[in-house]
Amino acid sequence: MDARRQTIEPMNDSRVQVFTDGACLGNPGPGGWAALLRHGSREKLLAGGERETTNNRMELYAAIAGLEAMNRACDIVLVTDSQYVRRGIEEWLPRWRANGWKTADRQPVKNRDLWERLATASARHRVSWRWVRGHAGHVENEIVDRAARAEAEKMQGED
Repeated sequence: MDARRQTIEPMNDSRVQVFTDGACLGNPGPGGWAALLRHGSREKLLAGGERETTNNRMELYAAIAGLEAMNRACDIVLVTDSQYVRRGIEEWLPRWRANGWKTADRQPVKNRDLWERLATASARHRVSWRWVRGHAGHVENEIVDRAARAEAEKMQGED
């Protein structure tokens, strides 16, 4: 398969695919997030932004929005190009909780509000977290990247 045309094909089972991305014009600066939800042949694109934020916050918010959009518990494959999100939810979150929301070097966890919200949203579902390389031609990742950037540009224009 041509690397520029990578995609994850629609699944014929009950799982929902959620593709997410965040963008920020400056860090901090105006930011946007997007989540593409797919169930079978049905798709829905969610997007939004904030006037003053960070890229990590937008990456987290994209995943939260995708998970919170489900009105019932689902089997979900969540695809992100953010190692911060994937590693955070799979590796770091249990340690942060056990350490009273402190990092390994005893500093407060950044974005704790969104990490707690993501943990709550993902606990409602059975989520498989997948990472894809960003800006590498993955079709759905490119879609959410464009949507997140467009939201960031809208936020920038509101100044």
